[in-house]
Amino acid sequence: MAIKASTGLRNSVLVTGSLKAALANGFVKIYSGTPPADADAAVTGTLLCTIGNGGGGTGLNLAATASGGVVQKDAGESWQGACAATGTAAYYRHVGASDTGALSTTEPRIQGTVGTVGTDLELSSVALVSAATQTIDYYSVAFPA
Repeated sequence: MAIKASTGLRNSVLVTGSLKAALANGFVKIYSGTPPADADAAVTGTLLCTIGNGGGGTGLNLAATASGGVVQKDAGESWQGACAATGTAAYYRHVGASDTGALSTTEPRIQGTVGTVGTDLELSSVALVSAATQTIDYYSVAFPA
């Protein structure tokens, strides 16, 4: 279990900006199925849920400050979304607002596993149900030492 950063995100952090800026107003998308080999690849499986601020079409933001190499979700935001399909959550992508999920080496993305324990994104249940509200109460991204 280790999150995978897209080429576009790595290049952005290295040269032009921050992780926070690259993913500002983006979304967390939760999918079923086998995860793509890397975050540059096109999505696979079924899109189960798109998480936004307050459950609507408003994008998500990370906190204004980091501590110990870790940045968390903005504490003032409510990360949730209505599930679009029923299925078993397997992986997620935190993407920029305009990301279509297609093959790209320029889109900023984080991809990780989803489960109930010991995964990159832990949910209370991986069994998502269409029209049910899914919430992410805790989210953080660490930069390795």
